[in-house]
Amino acid sequence: MTIHAIKFNAPGGPENLEWVEVTVGDPGPGEVRVRHHTVGLNFIDVYHRTGLYPMPMPAGLGMEGAGVVEAVGEGVTHLKAGDRVAYAANPPGSYAEVRVMPAMNVCVLPDNISFETGAAMMLKGLTAQYLLKKTHPVGGLRAGDYILFHAAAGGVGLIACQWAKHLGLNLIGTAGSDEKCELAKAHGAAHVINYKTQDFVKEVKAITGGKGLKVVYDSVGKDTWEGSLQCLAPFGLMASFGNASGPVEPIAPGILGPKGSLYLTRQTLFTHISSREATQAMADDLFDVVSSGAVDIKIEQRYALKDVAQAHRDLEARKTTGCTILTI
Repeated sequence: MTIHAIKFNAPGGPENLEWVEVTVGDPGPGEVRVRHHTVGLNFIDVYHRTGLYPMPMPAGLGMEGAGVVEAVGEGVTHLKAGDRVAYAANPPGSYAEVRVMPAMNVCVLPDNISFETGAAMMLKGLTAQYLLKKTHPVGGLRAGDYILFHAAAGGVGLIACQWAKHLGLNLIGTAGSDEKCELAKAHGAAHVINYKTQDFVKEVKAITGGKGLKVVYDSVGKDTWEGSLQCLAPFGLMASFGNASGPVEPIAPGILGPKGSLYLTRQTLFTHISSREATQAMADDLFDVVSSGAVDIKIEQRYALKDVAQAHRDLEARKTTGCTILTI
């Protein structure tokens, strides 16, 4: 069948994204064909588009979507035609009306969760899940502990604010404006810091009585890196999971000793969802907190899929908050 999709032929700016006709066939072994209702927008899409995360060209974009299964390939047993589904998955390609893709990371979407919510929450919600539930400092996290979460008003951040509060954690959120700080506070952040007008290291030390933190969750990268390390208590964990401000310069491991025998990790969702069983367990956890109302998925922006170039411009200009979806 012939459908429309977003493709690009070389790394570069949003202007490289083209709305084109492509042919989609039947799923092969281990694959599924999904007709999208809604697609999610994430900062990793920018990394792919610019070439920070290189891909073979020409390429598609998008790691997240929700829709209905049209057909399943040989060996796929957890899905059937007609199922409502959502996913966060490799390879990129969700910016399309229909796609054939590996079935491993595609999950049946509960009836009480809409396609829009499903498309908005899978990559961001599963990221919040592995950070708060699996990426822990020495001794783990306990109710009452303070954690620092950068970009707290973003898609992952607003989910993390709510989920951290649900877990009894005191999340200190940073954002780039007073409005974004208020948004994070309204979603459960115990404290908020405007890093444009405040020294977040000084503020964290004041909030923690000079003790510092067990863990920092940092998707900003270059601009917050050094300050994040300064916020950690001895044996604290620096958990990097993104580079929104640019990649961090190479570091010498020796600097971690004098700063308090710190731990450093660079996390990625796709290591955590590298099996069908792990994907489903994490998705079930996400579905539970969303279905219970403990986490409300905030969709703040909507764009038509064919207008995704503007969505990328707004995302890179820090004009967006919460989750953004692309409608078919």
